[in-house]
Amino acid sequence: MALTNRPRTVSGYGTAAGTGAFAALILVGVCGSPWYVGWAEDHTDPNSAGGWFLRLLAWPAWRLHSADPEHGVLATDLRAILLVVFAATFLYLLPTSQVARVQGSASQFLSGWAAYTLAAAVATLLAALLTSDGSLLAAFQTTGTGATYGFFAGWIIGLASLGGRA
Repeated sequence: MALTNRPRTVSGYGTAAGTGAFAALILVGVCGSPWYVGWAEDHTDPNSAGGWFLRLLAWPAWRLHSADPEHGVLATDLRAILLVVFAATFLYLLPTSQVARVQGSASQFLSGWAAYTLAAAVATLLAALLTSDGSLLAAFQTTGTGATYGFFAGWIIGLASLGGRA
């Protein structure tokens, strides 16, 4: 048996879905933290493109304690929790067999980006329906905000999905 005929395994790399899910956890954990949210509000200009983007990254904010005693910490953080859960779910559910044929290509990038955009929209809608006493119209409007966040932050998850095996 020749050494060149051995099957090649890539054990040093994670799956595209796994690295994307880990990146989503880091992105929500760091940029949604109370420290980053406070920094973004105090030190960025909302009228500049960079300031707007840095504030948008703080959108899935989570808190260590709830300011509203009626809604506990879980209700306040539901959007961030659902975003991570749905991001991991959608990254695994996307057609990985088709992405596997062209590993490291634009299809991995675009599938990670699309999964995060969809996850942000669905997480926002579900969190709004479960925790809000508002109308269905208000839930739909906040879903638009979630989709905007997913579109502008999803490229980070898409980049993290590059290079992993499907």
